[in-house]
Amino acid sequence: VQLLESGGGLVRAGGSVSLSCVASGSIFSINLMSWYRQAPGKERELVANINIGGDADYADSVKGRFTISRDNAKNMVHLQMNALKPEDTAVYYCNAIVLPLIDGEIEVWGQGTLVTVSS
Repeated sequence: VQLLESGGGLVRAGGSVSLSCVASGSIFSINLMSWYRQAPGKERELVANINIGGDADYADSVKGRFTISRDNAKNMVHLQMNALKPEDTAVYYCNAIVLPLIDGEIEVWGQGTLVTVSS
């Protein structure tokens, strides 16, 4: 099972960016899909997650600005980021808790995509 992220790049403060992540491989279901981020010199932190039923949670720092959504049929998760701030600059990672067609549940990470917000 692999996760492939797209989107990101350089954006000015106050602008918007959309990230997408698609899971591929021998997947039966994906229970939880999440976005994490890691800023330079800081630990990786949870940004938002969404379960298979569509219930979402957000870090306090992004509530009201970011929206996570998923397409279960396409095994995709999206992160719409609005009103971006320089402190949102980080590498954003897609994460999924996957139930494969065989064997037990696994956790999968994407390779990360850089979002840079200029002031």
